[in-house]
Amino acid sequence: MARKHASLIGAVDIGGTKIAVGIVAPDGRILRRYDCATDAQRGPQHAVERIAGFLRQGGAETGVVLDGIGIGATGPVYSASGEFGNVEFLPGWEGFNIIQALDTALRLPAAIENDADAAALGEAAWGAGKGVRRFAYVTISTGIGVGLVFDGRLYRGADGAHPEIGHMIIDPSGPACSCGAHGCWESLASGTGVSRYWQQSTGLQAEARQVYALAEAGDRNALAAVERAAYYLGIGLANLVTLLVPEVIALGGGVMRSHALFWNRLQADILQYCGYVPAAKVRLALAGLGDDTGLAGAASVWLHAQGRL
Repeated sequence: MARKHASLIGAVDIGGTKIAVGIVAPDGRILRRYDCATDAQRGPQHAVERIAGFLRQGGAETGVVLDGIGIGATGPVYSASGEFGNVEFLPGWEGFNIIQALDTALRLPAAIENDADAAALGEAAWGAGKGVRRFAYVTISTGIGVGLVFDGRLYRGADGAHPEIGHMIIDPSGPACSCGAHGCWESLASGTGVSRYWQQSTGLQAEARQVYALAEAGDRNALAAVERAAYYLGIGLANLVTLLVPEVIALGGGVMRSHALFWNRLQADILQYCGYVPAAKVRLALAGLGDDTGLAGAASVWLHAQGRL
């Protein structure tokens, strides 16, 4: 695929179970979308071959040569080098350089960020954070991830690291997490935390979406599990407000499909626990891009890397 300037972007959203690939316009519109299973056990090169195939197909269907590729991936990932770290959901991928691999396959430049950071960039550009100077995006799904965009730039820590805010400790006596801590925010308030608590309290197995569906139908055990998760979710959000006082916190991810069960509680918790900052000035919002968040966020990674956001 010869390099040629064009306005369309290849977008790649890599999760532990699914990879989404798309062709995205500079305004965030998804023009083409393709999905496949991650099949992580088959290795990262196999994934690159499928990604490259989808991007070639998308380029042919839209009749353009892509400007570049933006990638959002479950982390940790290293944006400066393009390498994967030790990702729990992608065993055997550590050290793989997907930027180099895609350049070899397609002769196209690429940029990569953690998926929460990618989603934060997308929401800041085209979603709930548009026009906001101090913006935080929180995704609550299998895990919890947070991306921060201040004054139009993605916040990174020492050595360019993505801050793992989902692993701040909420209750040291809580369950063990893969990060090595006990009672971190993710282990208590994520979808995984809900399904784990449901199993412990009922002896039954269910995915988080099933527990939330039962709660919406009025099941008392499910309501108790959701209430417990909402309690910890509220504490984590209050910590985020006290530490950073963003103007807007947007919440996304699969768990937020059931936000009506706990939304009012989250807002009340922020006001209750954040006594020394102007918590009433912090607006809690639903993510604005919906099912397009992953691919739009991935496209925004490329635009951000090029200084075009």
